[in-house]
Amino acid sequence: MHRLVTFAAGALLGGGVIYTATRTSKTQQPPVAAAPVAAPTQFPARALPPSPASAPAPTQPQPRLAPIEVSSDPEFLKYGNPGPVSDFLVRSRYAASYNRALRNPNWVAEHLTQDNLKGSADRANSEFKEDHQIPASFRALLKDYFRSGYDRGHMCPAADAKKDNQSMNETFLLSNIAPQVGKGFNRNYWASFEIFVRSLTKDFDDVYCITGPLYLPQKEGDKWYVKYEVIGNPPNVAVPTHFFKVILAKRKNEPGFAIGAFAMPNKVIDDSTPLTAFSLPIEAVEKAAGLQFFDKIERKAGIVVPLCSKTNCALDHNAWKRK
Repeated sequence: MHRLVTFAAGALLGGGVIYTATRTSKTQQPPVAAAPVAAPTQFPARALPPSPASAPAPTQPQPRLAPIEVSSDPEFLKYGNPGPVSDFLVRSRYAASYNRALRNPNWVAEHLTQDNLKGSADRANSEFKEDHQIPASFRALLKDYFRSGYDRGHMCPAADAKKDNQSMNETFLLSNIAPQVGKGFNRNYWASFEIFVRSLTKDFDDVYCITGPLYLPQKEGDKWYVKYEVIGNPPNVAVPTHFFKVILAKRKNEPGFAIGAFAMPNKVIDDSTPLTAFSLPIEAVEKAAGLQFFDKIERKAGIVVPLCSKTNCALDHNAWKRK
């Protein structure tokens, strides 16, 4: 069993709950099962309930442990360290960490400015490709997506990489891609969200955005399970239940940073749903993803403020239609 400290109501995140878990018995975790994620025709347009009073205040992430040097490997690893290995990839317009077990990125990080968003590269000249920097055994394949029912969803959007053809092509590598529901999400609400992030460069000099998948638990009866579909034949690529974006924005003439964290279900989302419905404490996304975001910045009053207190966190769903 687990004691749950809930940071966001499951209904708002499409059934998934972001939480911290404390083990209180030796009961085994339920196995991960491959099951399709149902996509509702309409997402409930409700306001995100506030975090409970018991939720911790924003705190500085714990210092990272230094990686173990090969020369200091203990006797138990005499013949090799099994990992896990997260492939670290640096491209022209983004950096990424790739998950070999799920065949999806762990995260993709970008730095956006008005200048580096300029360019004339056309996505029509690019094609999706398998990433040969990833070992063949752990690679996402083009055939995995064929007739899967899911779009090949960019984590670093193609529209963020118009600098030149190489930059654009790199966004079409499958190591930058994860399965997304198409109509109603990737082609609609998520596309509007990507435009919103780019639009922040009009209000801020520097915008840093980290995007990635989540696999959140859902309650069935009195138990919690993590279930996600796996596409491919044989099954190869996990379908995330949710996606997140964590955004840091900075104005050169102002001290401090504006930070916002958002997580939304990989489902059809009605355009009437406000973006603020998916706003979460950054610590909640960190706990769910097992990651630390912008940990070189001290999180205290006067240094970090909520993004939505500095800009209007609203989507323009007609923006992508005008392009």
